[in-house]
Amino acid sequence: MEKKYKIWRTETVLWEKLKPIVKEMRRKPTEAENRLWQKLRRHNLQGFKFRHQHNIERFIVDFCCPEIKLIIEVDGPIHQYQVKEDETRQEFLESQHYRVIRFSNDEVNYGMDNVLNKIKTHLPVSVQKVAPLRARRGD
Repeated sequence: MEKKYKIWRTETVLWEKLKPIVKEMRRKPTEAENRLWQKLRRHNLQGFKFRHQHNIERFIVDFCCPEIKLIIEVDGPIHQYQVKEDETRQEFLESQHYRVIRFSNDEVNYGMDNVLNKIKTHLPVSVQKVAPLRARRGD
């Protein structure tokens, strides 16, 4: 089965360095990341599969839907001090044909409906995906 999107295969040496960081970030998300993850996980948003703390090359993004090359970042207060780094990172991701949308912690914590509506504007409208059914024992 041919996939419509490129799956990143990070070099083994780099992945071994990133893996513990990714695991830690998944274990201890910010409040805003956790709230948004609850809305995105398990194909909850129009059937699209999002990954949490997904690495692309040397970068770890908050949420990614590889199928449609969409990245969602939730920016906490630290991001006001790393504007250049965020610009470099976004430039690289966009060069790989990803669309990056950003939200502040406050937008997620106090305006979830607006956040979800904005994300939906970036989802394909021509196809309404249905979350896969999990196989039952004996099927």
